Amino acid sequence: MSALRLLYLALAIWGAVHPMYYFLRWFGQNGFDLGGMVEAWHTNAASSGLVWDLTIAAIALTVWILAEVAVRRNWTALIAIPATFCIGVSCGLPLYLFLRSAPIR
Repeated sequence: MSALRLLYLALAIWGAVHPMYYFLRWFGQNGFDLGGMVEAWHTNAASSGLVWDLTIAAIALTVWILAEVAVRRNWTALIAIPATFCIGVSCGLPLYLFLRSAPIR
């Protein structure tokens, strides 16, 4: 495995673990309240801007993944879509790059 693929994998793992730490802390303090979490994301204009920035990036990544999967037929790469929306772009993007950079068989 190339050094670049290992870097993508490490970033995907970090992008899953680091944000999840904060999500789990929030759930521990507030219970499993997704509506409350979304409300907390929009407490001020700065955080709302960041939420929209990441939402648009997630949608763009999803479109890119779907377009490339249609051409490359790398169906495994579709796993990056739920990773993006369930964990975040910080996990989904490097995960997709890791899966996309696999040698073609």
